Amino acid sequence: MTFPAYETLSVRQEGEHALVVTLNRPEVLNALNTLMGRETLDVWTRLTAEPGSIRCVVLTGAGNRAFCSGGDLKERDGMTDAEWRSQHEIFERSFMALMECPLPVLAAVNGHAFGGGLEMALACDFIYAEKQARFALSETRLGIMPGGGGTQNLARAVGERRAKELILAATVFGTDDAVAWGLVNRECESGQVLGIALRAAQAISDNAPLAVRQAKKSIHYGLQTDLLTGYRFEIEAYNRLVSTDDRREGVAAFHQKRKPVFRGS
Repeated sequence: MTFPAYETLSVRQEGEHALVVTLNRPEVLNALNTLMGRETLDVWTRLTAEPGSIRCVVLTGAGNRAFCSGGDLKERDGMTDAEWRSQHEIFERSFMALMECPLPVLAAVNGHAFGGGLEMALACDFIYAEKQARFALSETRLGIMPGGGGTQNLARAVGERRAKELILAATVFGTDDAVAWGLVNRECESGQVLGIALRAAQAISDNAPLAVRQAKKSIHYGLQTDLLTGYRFEIEAYNRLVSTDDRREGVAAFHQKRKPVFRGS
């Protein structure tokens, strides 16, 4: 799969089925500006429409200081209200495209994740983070509030009361707390998070891609409704896999005691 030459992102394929997307503005701690909003929207849209051989994505940041420090306030300084809202519309579309991407997206948080940076990580399917990383949804200090899904995704990850405490007080917290609260799946030693995330991406990519996508969709949308409705959604997703070549290959490989070769069909 080919991508255009982005100015704020680095995109590379890792092996046959994994893609690494790197927020690439290390000189400003990978701050989210308008162009990065447009380019991340383009990446998630392309992967949704035509993933090709890609089965899993790892999202990380350039450098060793920050995953993403949030919105670029220097760019925003002096914006009119209309310009601010217009820019935020781009960010909203990018966050929604990430949350609705059918491929699993893993966040490899290599440094601080503040504001929109944490919201971007929360929009991924799960998060690995280096032990020195710090997190915050600090928008209330700026007279605004989270607007990239933060109030929704943080509450779903850590619970309503914890999310209110963290957002209303703009609390900065570390990876150890993030793991304990269920926001981060795994704490990694310095310099190791990308490698660990890529190994997880490989494990996911070894499984049947249609099954992985259906399972992700079932979890994501099922949690937004009641148990029985979610279960009905699960069964619909399950039944779509029964007639696939990958289902037949998986069962045949099990009986033949070999590794299955899944083709996404």
